[in-house]
Amino acid sequence: MVNPRLRTLLSLANTKNYTETARELNLTQPAISHHIRLLEEEFQIRIFNRVKNKLKLTAEGEILLKYARRIIALYDSCVQDIEACAANIQHLSIGITQTVSEVSMPQIIALYCNEHPGTHVTVVTGTMKDINAQLKLYKLDIAVVEGSVKVEDYVPVLLDTDSLCVIVSPEHPLSGRKSVTFEDIRSEKFILRSKKSGTRTLFANYLSKYSASIKNLNVTIEIDDVSVIRELVALNMGISVVAKSACMDDVRTGRLAAIPFGDADMSREINLLCHKDFAHPEILRDFQDIYRRLFHGVSDVSSVEVLSDDEDEENE
Repeated sequence: MVNPRLRTLLSLANTKNYTETARELNLTQPAISHHIRLLEEEFQIRIFNRVKNKLKLTAEGEILLKYARRIIALYDSCVQDIEACAANIQHLSIGITQTVSEVSMPQIIALYCNEHPGTHVTVVTGTMKDINAQLKLYKLDIAVVEGSVKVEDYVPVLLDTDSLCVIVSPEHPLSGRKSVTFEDIRSEKFILRSKKSGTRTLFANYLSKYSASIKNLNVTIEIDDVSVIRELVALNMGISVVAKSACMDDVRTGRLAAIPFGDADMSREINLLCHKDFAHPEILRDFQDIYRRLFHGVSDVSSVEVLSDDEDEENE
């Protein structure tokens, strides 16, 4: 059982207020103070300082909080998996970045659940930074992310490659172009993803080649919802930069025109990630197999690149 003092620490770190924490945990305020004091005595540290009447974690407190989050996430996952095992249910928590969630993963997850009865999947969407943070804390079993990732702690399986493109309305003067360069788009009105998105980061890296940045562009709207971005561009409210896979349906129906960059390679990987100690790495292979069947017409998983058992052992 997780030490209740750790849950107290998490709550107090979030609320920064003893009274609110006591209300949240249904404890008395002296009990909250006692829990924190016992943790400080156990680890011989000070967890919080008061700065202008506000609670602020010390450096040691930040370390303790990081591990407390991980311990609680692992314990909660353990309880969930034991309950699922008793009910003959396999539970998966999957984190997906937004571009991937809109394009392919819902279909893959649905087909996986159909092929594996008794599977319950919880899906969390967010930016690559958010998804990576939750995976690190073991709040997620699997992450599906686009763009470059640090895989020292993870087992990666390549799902696909994608590329960025410029999308414009069919009415836009650029719509007939076979490719565009920085000079072609620098004066356009832009509708872009938020600063946290992998798409935005890759586009910013492209601009840096020309000693430019997002600040040099005429950005009129910043929004995380890719579907809203596509809608605004279709209405000719501006142009945008998105993953090619995220706009193919609109291109096929003629609502949008997608134009590749002619002066840079804007490709990136889409990877499945799990921790090296994840108990069911074969699930990543199953997802990869389903993806190839759905989107590339490959029916034999042996014909695609996956981690072999030997490679799994090398990554452990």
